[in-house]
Amino acid sequence: MTSSDDRGWLRALPADGGRDALFTRAGHWVYAACRLSDLVQGRPPGVTGSQWSSASRTAFDLVVCAADSGRPVVAVEIGPVALPGSAQQRAERLTDAVSAAVGLPVLRVGSPTLRAAEHGRRLVEYVIDARAYAAGAGLGGGEDEPAPVGFRDILGRLPDGRTGPVNDLGAVTRAAAVEAYVAGRLADPIVRALHVRWVDGPAQGWGWVQVRPDVCLVERVSVTEQRFSCGVDAARLAEDLAAVAVGARLRALEADGPALLARADLTAEIVALSRRRHELVGGFAFDHLCVD
Repeated sequence: MTSSDDRGWLRALPADGGRDALFTRAGHWVYAACRLSDLVQGRPPGVTGSQWSSASRTAFDLVVCAADSGRPVVAVEIGPVALPGSAQQRAERLTDAVSAAVGLPVLRVGSPTLRAAEHGRRLVEYVIDARAYAAGAGLGGGEDEPAPVGFRDILGRLPDGRTGPVNDLGAVTRAAAVEAYVAGRLADPIVRALHVRWVDGPAQGWGWVQVRPDVCLVERVSVTEQRFSCGVDAARLAEDLAAVAVGARLRALEADGPALLARADLTAEIVALSRRRHELVGGFAFDHLCVD
């Protein structure tokens, strides 16, 4: 299968003349549950009939299109990471290969907790805004001018009156963790986190809270950008999304739930991750978390 940057194979939406956008945002239409065959005009060169028959049935959770042309900007998937060797992983790889052949940008968020129905709209709105900000911040600016503040680092007034990063997707979870601590449901009010980016692999974020001094609620989220940029660092986005997932779990927290992890085991997993720093872009910056 050959890769191509030719976007001529991509079809403008609504392709059927009657598809309604789920929502609009800053010059974009966002559609739900679009199949790959809705986005691609026929079987592209280099793709066999069998490959196309299988991949064309793949449904993306959300597809962002330019409002002026209807052309796809990115196809988004949110859900559990495919297990190695599974049928889901094989289908995912085939979909990725066909998407690459036609130049379709794909954003994949892997999480056991996050779902498109609950979290997709906020994520897509965030990415659209972050990309618009990055495009504007990159204009002008001489050598002597300071680097523009990144979208994630913009400071402003938070809902509780404090000053902090207004584009922190995990802010609601951080506030909820404090409330849960005050109510006696958590042993510590802080949402802790780390992020890494694998060489030739996804960005990954971890987030956790202490339910008891020796037990943690842990969430891991991966972010994979294919021919696409979120407008913010994907690893930091993965970390913030892990905090969002922690917040979703907090709403139905069971003190003895089977998904909770012993604090010592979490520390051991962080230590194991640190030993793979040679596989990470920029190494590992969280050695301070390797001590229980």
